[in-house]
Amino acid sequence: MNALEFSARGRRWRADLRRPIDLAIPLDFAGAQPRFFAGTPASSAPLRAGSFTGSVGAGASCNCATYTLAPHCHGTHTECVGHVTDPAASLAALTPVAPCLALLVSLRPRALGPKAAGPYAGAEDRIIDRTALEQAAAAWLAEPWTAVVVRTLPNEIAKQHRAYVDGGAPAPYFEPSAMGWLVERGVTSLVVDLPSLDRADDGGHLAAHRIYWGLPPGVTDVNVATRPHALVTELAYVPDETPDGLYLLDLHVPAFVADAAPSRPVLYPLTEMDGPSSA
Repeated sequence: MNALEFSARGRRWRADLRRPIDLAIPLDFAGAQPRFFAGTPASSAPLRAGSFTGSVGAGASCNCATYTLAPHCHGTHTECVGHVTDPAASLAALTPVAPCLALLVSLRPRALGPKAAGPYAGAEDRIIDRTALEQAAAAWLAEPWTAVVVRTLPNEIAKQHRAYVDGGAPAPYFEPSAMGWLVERGVTSLVVDLPSLDRADDGGHLAAHRIYWGLPPGVTDVNVATRPHALVTELAYVPDETPDGLYLLDLHVPAFVADAAPSRPVLYPLTEMDGPSSA
C-alpha cells in the first residue's frame, strides 16, 4: 500500500505512505542519547539466568538483554494523564489511537524577562507563549487538525543527544496561556522536541500538563480530568528538511500499563483531494 485516503470535517487528503518522517530519536544504549532530569543514562546488559548469559559475543546461542530506562527521562516518549494522577491512568487503556491530521509548526522561544520572573521562573528562562503559537499556526488556522507538532528553533542536531540536567530550566517550556490555546483548538495529541511541557523545577505545579489534561491545580483524581484522552509526546526531533504544514500523524505506542512509554511518532506528507474518493 503506497497511499492512504482519509477525510476530516468534510475535507479529504491523501497521505503518501512511501515517505515516512520519523520523529523519534533512536535510543542508543551504548552511545550518545538524550536525557532529562535523570542522573544516569539508559543502559542495557545481557540477561543472566542460571548459566545463561544473553550475549552471542560471549558464546550464548542468542542475544537477550535487559534494559534500564525511565521513559519520561530517556528518549522520545508518550505520556498520558496518569503522569499526574492517582490512581494513574495507563497508556494501554488509551492506545492505540487512529492516525490524525497534524500541523507542524516551527517557532523560536523567547526569554521570559525580569518582570515575569519568580520563585520558579527565571528572567533567562525561554518560553513558548500563546502569541508565538498563534503566529506559527496562522496560515493553517482554518484547517481541521487535532494534533500539533512543535519544532523549536534553533533546531540543532545536538538535540538528539542533549542532557537536559543543569539548572531549573535547561530547556524551553510552555507558558500556561500557550497550553490554553492548544486546548481551545481541541488538540488531543501534542508532539514536542522539548523534554517537558513544564519547567524542570516549577515547584511541582506542572501547570502546562494540568491545563492540557483539564486538571485543576493540586487535584490528582483522574476522574476530575476533562481531557483524560489527550496524549503528549516529548523529546521528539523534527528534521530540518521537513517544512511546516499539514501531515498525517501516526503515533506508535507500546501497550504499557504505565503512565508513559517510549514511542515513535511518524508523519506522512499530504495532498488535499477534490471530488469523490477513489479509495
